[in-house]
Formats: sequence, structure tokens, C-alpha cells
Amino acid sequence: LPRFRASKANCPYYAKAELLADYLQVNLPDFRVHKITQHPDKWEVRDCQQWLHDICEMNGWEHRRSPIIWRELLDRGGKGLLLGGVNDFLEYAQHYYGITSMMLSEEISDIAEENLQVHIETEKEEEEIKSLIRPLQIWITSASAPICYQLIPLLASGEVFGMTTEISIHLLDTDQFKEVLRGIVMEAEDMAFPLLHSISEHTEIDEAFIQADIIIVLDDVLLNHEVQSLENYIREMSEICQVYAPLIEKNAKSEVRVISSGKTFVNLKAMMIMTYGPSIKPANVIAVATSWENAARAMLARKLNMNTAGEYLFKDVIVWGNITGCNYIDLSHAKLYGYDCAIWGPANFPCPLLNVIYDSEWIHSAFLSAQCSLSSRVCHSVGMLPAHGIATVLRHWYHGSPPGEIISVGILTEGQFCVPEGIVFSMPVRFQNGNWEVVTELEINETTQEVLGRLAHELIQVMITYI
Repeated sequence: LPRFRASKANCPYYAKAELLADYLQVNLPDFRVHKITQHPDKWEVRDCQQWLHDICEMNGWEHRRSPIIWRELLDRGGKGLLLGGVNDFLEYAQHYYGITSMMLSEEISDIAEENLQVHIETEKEEEEIKSLIRPLQIWITSASAPICYQLIPLLASGEVFGMTTEISIHLLDTDQFKEVLRGIVMEAEDMAFPLLHSISEHTEIDEAFIQADIIIVLDDVLLNHEVQSLENYIREMSEICQVYAPLIEKNAKSEVRVISSGKTFVNLKAMMIMTYGPSIKPANVIAVATSWENAARAMLARKLNMNTAGEYLFKDVIVWGNITGCNYIDLSHAKLYGYDCAIWGPANFPCPLLNVIYDSEWIHSAFLSAQCSLSSRVCHSVGMLPAHGIATVLRHWYHGSPPGEIISVGILTEGQFCVPEGIVFSMPVRFQNGNWEVVTELEINETTQEVLGRLAHELIQVMITYI
């Protein structure tokens, strides 16, 4: 099985070898040819030369001229045996098959030019096919953060957007993290995700969010109240959002979806992007609270001496309020599936969580006081927990929430649950057909309503002061 590598598609030596190989393929039943060509203008490009160097080094060959011809013992991938250039191949064909090429120089030149035209037409067809592909354009800010590193495999696996949706990922950060971004790009390319159309790094802020379908804002500020006041940290975050929001309006698609995540000021980031980018649709900007939900589920599982994996499953744990600030984890609507208790049912039969946890004192004291511990777990996460949360929200947003399931996200309020309108407040929503709606049919008891009022008041004071 000979293979060819020509220095350029119109190489006459390649044309002579190719014609002989085609003749052998037609007349010998087990003779197959695989051809590789490059446009003359591209041959001197470093990548092409590197390919030739790598293939020779891998096989222990010495060859620098065009074409390079080798024989493989198995169909396209077996052990390679270098034949050499065109003269070596002619000798090989004469020795093994008693066949040689008798073509004139003029005929070879005509074939070489024909090869070039075929190569150009083939490249054009491939470019036209590529132009029909419309991958989702995903931009991730502060992309040197560990969350981003953990998030990329989740996005590129197909589990979030579907196994037929290709994506292009754009990593944005400051110039000081350029090498970090480059390392992430190289590693993602090496993993060869079938749905990852492209991945690139960006450090020029003016290029940010071009044609973005999705923007994931991961920017955080490292809080150290001994060094700076809270007001200074919020002002720092505000300056970041004042840069991002106009660029989103200018460069992103009109229906762009913006996700605010991270460890600090998640609600405020979402609110500031809406404020400084008034043409951005408020319904397309949300803050992620899923990390808190998951951390609470794990804590409940430990209380019940069970594993969160397998047949056990918690649903409808609600996070209210300021996601990375003062929030309230509400268990009054939570359900537990597949729990081995006194009442059995099918796999889709839920048990109200508060009926399963007999220790009501633990719910009202230990669990609520343990929210400080949950805060520490979430904020000290190395990236897996928030990355999973972002992927979960995106999956619900693009494919809809599973039947009967709700999820907590920070959204711009419109007076639901008596929470004043116009603030970003975490509450339960359901995704359907690419949109979300607040699950307003939930019954809220008086105690919970008082808590929501206090949380809303605190958020309003922060937003009035700093936005």
C-alpha cells in the first residue's frame, strides 16, 4: 500500500509516481493508494514541513525531497517501509511487478497542472462544507480560573448541548495569563473532543465576545477585608462589568445568553451587566446557584447515611436570595427519590424530605447554622463543583428542565413571592423551550416569606449603594 506526500500539488515527479500507482491499483487486486497533497503556496508553511519531519522521525526515515513514498503492510496505519522518491518507486514497480512508466515529460506536466486544479477544487468544496457548520460560540471570561479548566470537558462532551452540536470556545483573560490560556488550548486540542470545533485564547479586550452565543462570566475578586473595604471590592467588580457590558452589546449576538458564576458577587455581576448594557435582554442574564444546591444535597445525604449517587436522588432544594452572600436554603419543597423508608413506591415516587428526616431540631438549628460551612465548601471549591453547576444550568436552558424538576438561579425579579422587582434574586425556575419561568405556584409559609423580605432588603441596599 504506497502513500505519497508531494511538496506541491503540481509537482511533476509526484504526477509521474501517481500515474504509475493508479495503473497498479487498477490492475492489481490487492494494491491500494492513498494520496496526500498540498497547495504549492502552503508547502513552505511550517506546519507542512513539520509534518514531513515528524513522519520521518517517527519511522526512522531520512527523506527531504518530493514526493515521499512509503509502503504499509496494513491498510492505512500499519508499519511503514520507506520506498523513497519517484525513481525509487519506479525501480520498486519494475522489480516486483515488471511494470514501469513510459510517459513523456509533456504529458507529466499536463497531469501535474491537472492535479493542481483538482486540489484547488477539492479545497474549495471542503471550505464550502465547513462554512455550513455553525458552532455555538462560547466565551469564558477570567478563563485562567480553575473553574474554566474543569468546565471545558463538560461543554465539549456533548452532554450539555447535545451530541450533534459543535461548539467553539473562546478563552478571555488578561495578558499576564496568556501562557496559562495557551496551555489550556493545547491540552483541549490534544483531547480531540469530536464536538469541539475550535478553541482559542484572547487577551485583547476589544476582541471580546465577537458573535457570542453564550458568555460565562467567571471574574472574581479575592476578598481580604484587612486590606480593602467591601466598597472597594464592589467598585472593582463594577469596573469590570462596565467594560464587559458595552462590548457584549457591540460584539455579541442579539440573543446572547450571559451566565454569572464564581465565588464572589454573582448576583451583583448579573445586575451590573444588565445595568451597563441596557440593550441586553434581562431574561438572558442569570446567576448560577446550583453549587449551593449540590452542596446542600451532599450534606443531607450524610445526615441520612446514604450516597447521593445511584438510585438516591434529591430534587427541588431551593436557594433564595444573594447566591454568594446572604442566602436561604429552603427544604420545605425538597423531595427524595428511591429512599429505603417505610413507604415504598416506583422509582418516580417522591418522599417529602422533611417527612424523611425525623430530626426536626437538626433542620431548624444544625442545618441552618451549617450554611456557613456550606459557604466555605462552595467558595473553596477548586472548580469541579461550580463547573458542574454551570453545565447543569446550560443543559436545562437548552434542553428544558426534566419533568417536575426545578432549579435555583438568580434572575431579575418582577415581584414574584412579594420580592420587590428590579433586583437579581435567586429563586426557583423551570426551563422550557429555551426560556425560563419562575415557579410561582409554590406555597411559601410565613416564616420563609419573612426571610425573603430580609434578604431582598439587604440586596436592595447593596445595589442602591453601589450601582
